[in-house]
Amino acid sequence: MRRKLVVKRGHKAGSAPGTLIHIGPPRADQPAIRVIEYNQHEISDRLIQTAGDYIVRNGDHVAWLNVDGVHQVEVIEALGRAFNLHPLVMEDILSIDQRPKVEDYEGYLYLVMRVLRYDVTSHEIQSEQLSLILGDGFLLSLQELPGNLFDGIRSRLQEGRQIRSMQADYLAYALLDAVVDQYFLALEHLGDQIEALEDELIERAQPSTLTRIHHYKREMLMLRKAVWPLREVLSRLSRDESPLISAETRLFLRDVYDHTIHVMDTVDTLRELLVGMLDLYLSSVSNRMNEVMKVLTIIATLFMPLTFIAGVYGMNFEVMPELGWRWGYPAVMVAMLGISAGLLVAFRRRGWI
Repeated sequence: MRRKLVVKRGHKAGSAPGTLIHIGPPRADQPAIRVIEYNQHEISDRLIQTAGDYIVRNGDHVAWLNVDGVHQVEVIEALGRAFNLHPLVMEDILSIDQRPKVEDYEGYLYLVMRVLRYDVTSHEIQSEQLSLILGDGFLLSLQELPGNLFDGIRSRLQEGRQIRSMQADYLAYALLDAVVDQYFLALEHLGDQIEALEDELIERAQPSTLTRIHHYKREMLMLRKAVWPLREVLSRLSRDESPLISAETRLFLRDVYDHTIHVMDTVDTLRELLVGMLDLYLSSVSNRMNEVMKVLTIIATLFMPLTFIAGVYGMNFEVMPELGWRWGYPAVMVAMLGISAGLLVAFRRRGWI
């Protein structure tokens, strides 16, 4: 079944702004909320049942709340009450087809981006929405689906590396960097598949080759849809003078911005390669058809004079002297063979066969 590029949201049409309705495939599992609080000297990691169970710690701790699953409105409402989130922010969190963007609210920044994973079984890119809310001393990350994307960052926090001495803005950068790194992994898989497809196309194009070309063009479209607006988001974060982002973190954000430019260049290169492969496939099919038509034309040309001779001697005239001749039949056969051989020699001299 082909994956849909547009999420249906007709049941939300006409609703007031800020209406909390989940837009996306229904799920029955319970969202998981994980809280990590740390400073340079200590760290705690625990799971909580609802956002209402979270108690803000005073002092120099940084709090990271990660929510796996945004399909339950009650969970998002409780999170909004705990952190005083705007209704439009909660509405965007529940609508999983948001375009990557960054918005500045009173006391926090709201970021949306796409997390892309390559499925080696279906050879498709799986896309999910990630929402980040960066405030003074806290970071909220809300993932559409559970996964291990941020396990490396959690390990770095546990090991007490540089990240523990930084503020929440640096943690937000680390999450952004992990998302962009995932783009490179997806591109590596796609690049390998497209190169193999190119070799197959050159050796022997099959009807299934055209299907695969269109499939990978669709995947590149999804990649471009996710990366292009994210470039604008990172450009704004690295240039705007937001009090929530330090000058040091902006330097790291510029590095992630450079990575997105690299991803975009690779995406454009692969898209152009696929377009060229499509043209090559059509040319290959056309050339193969021309070869078939050439062979059929040569066969038809060889039989035209033979058909003419057979037609002449098939006429029912009473007076045809050759019919009573003893060597008439062998002579006609030799003439037919001579004409065919002469035509083949003429075709070969002209380079037609």
